[in-house]
Amino acid sequence: MKVAVVGTGEMGLAMAGHMLDGGHEVSGFDVSAERLAAAAEKGIKAAGSLGNLSDAEVFILVVATDQQVIDVCETLSETAARGSVIAVAATISPETMLQLGPKLKDRGIGLVDAPVVYGASGARSGTLLSLCGGSEEDVERIRPVMMCYSRDVVRVGPLGSGQIAKSCNNLLHWVHCVANYETLLIAKRYGIDAQRMREILLQCPGTNGTLARWDSTRFTWQEKDMDVTLELAQKAGLMLPLAGQVDQIIKSLKADDVKGLLYGEEANYLGRTVRAMSPAEGGVA
Repeated sequence: MKVAVVGTGEMGLAMAGHMLDGGHEVSGFDVSAERLAAAAEKGIKAAGSLGNLSDAEVFILVVATDQQVIDVCETLSETAARGSVIAVAATISPETMLQLGPKLKDRGIGLVDAPVVYGASGARSGTLLSLCGGSEEDVERIRPVMMCYSRDVVRVGPLGSGQIAKSCNNLLHWVHCVANYETLLIAKRYGIDAQRMREILLQCPGTNGTLARWDSTRFTWQEKDMDVTLELAQKAGLMLPLAGQVDQIIKSLKADDVKGLLYGEEANYLGRTVRAMSPAEGGVA
C-alpha cells in the first residue's frame, strides 16, 4: 500500500522504517527539514508538503498535539484521495477525534484513532501495541500497515475509543510510577539497595509493567497524559481522588530522579533528599 507518515521524529521514523521493510511504499513529511532528511536517508520518500502526499492510501499521523492533528486533517481533507484512511497514532483528546470524524467522512476519508503504547523502544523494535477506535472496515483496511510496527492491532470500539484506552493505560502507568518510587524509597531509606529491591519485586505479585521497564521511562508526557485523563473524568462527572494526587506528584518527577533512586547514594522526592539510615538510626545496613 501507499503510506504517508506525517511526523518523522523518533517514533514516526522508526514506524516508517518498519512499514518500508514490510513492503509498503512509504512517503514522509515533517516540518523539520533535519527530520525529513533523516527519513530520506532511510529510503523514505520525502515530501515537500502535505499536498505532495495526495496519492497515499493510508496516512499515519505521529505528531504531538491536538492542534497539530486538527491542522493536518484540515489540509488532508482538501488534498487526500477519497477512500483513503487517516490513522492518528498520536495521543490526543477523544473529543478531537469525534469532531474530526464527520468532517472527513463528508469528504470520503476514513479516520481511525490508533495511539500506541510501549514507547520509543517499542517503535524501534516494531513491537508497539495499537489501540484503535473507528469503524471495523477502516481498522481492518489499515491493519496490515499498522501490523508492520505493532505486536497487535486492537479495535477497542468506535471512533474515540482508542484514545480512551490509551488514557486508561497512561493513568495506570503514572500511578505505578508514583507507587514504584515511594515503594523503593522505603527500601532505600532502610539501607536496602533500591535496584536490588526492584529486581526482587519483579518476582512478586505486586510487580507491574512500568517497574519492569522503568529504566526507559522518560517522564516526557506525564503532564499532557494526566491533563487528558482528568479532563475525561471531569466531563464524565467522575471523582478520581487518586488520579488527582498522582497528577500533582508525577509532574515533579523526572527520569534523573529514578536513576538517583535506583543507582545513586541519595534520592529526591517532593523537595526532600533521602539517604539510607545508619544502623544506629534504625537502618538494616
